[in-house]
Amino acid sequence: MRILTLEKEVSHNNNMKMTSTFFQRLLFIVLIVGITPALRAQEYKYEIGGMGGGAFYMGDLNKGTPFKGLNPALGGVFRYNANLRWALKADLMWAKVSGNTDGLTNVFPENAQVSFDRNVIEIGAQGEFNFFPYSDQFSYMGSKRITPYALLGAGVSMATGSGDSFVSPHLSIGAGVKYKIKNRLNLGCEFSFRKLLGDGLEGDERLKDPYEIGTNAFKNNDWYSCLMFSVTWDFGPCNKACNNINSITGY
Repeated sequence: MRILTLEKEVSHNNNMKMTSTFFQRLLFIVLIVGITPALRAQEYKYEIGGMGGGAFYMGDLNKGTPFKGLNPALGGVFRYNANLRWALKADLMWAKVSGNTDGLTNVFPENAQVSFDRNVIEIGAQGEFNFFPYSDQFSYMGSKRITPYALLGAGVSMATGSGDSFVSPHLSIGAGVKYKIKNRLNLGCEFSFRKLLGDGLEGDERLKDPYEIGTNAFKNNDWYSCLMFSVTWDFGPCNKACNNINSITGY
């Protein structure tokens, strides 16, 4: 009888150990399954960050020399990524532009000598098209961590400083390149032109149609251009509705 009792106790202990081991393994699997989605890289809908670089003026005092009189520019950027090909970007930027008549071959009426130094505040929006699907995921679909892109948009510019204040709508066009250095962190470089729809960026009356040949919104000489470098951070994970692979990739 004693032997049978011992055998039952041993059998019971073995069953308890097996049951305990089973539940330990089950708990481990549950934890792994629960934690893995949080660790997995995700696609995000939005980016926010800052940018810095330079700006230069092209107009009556600089007819065709890029980067002449390059001055600093700073700003903030917000981007909505509709899919891996298309994005909508908004920016708020400050830029300094300047110019003068030193070294010009053209002569202004009455041999006028002119210079200006202006602060430009811009708010704008641009649509962007990525030439490659931009992502650090979906490599099986040809996505790239780096892509060139083109942009087209519009906004409003206000100039203050020497001379009269000036406010005008502008059209923007340009190109750039994005690089996803790691999940959620992006570097960018962009060069763009701003075509102003008014003549008066310089703030000097002598430069508003100086040769009296007429001007309008699409016939004036006032532009400024920006070369900007940016760092942005992704946020806003795609929700369940966005988990459809077609809605993320745009294919």
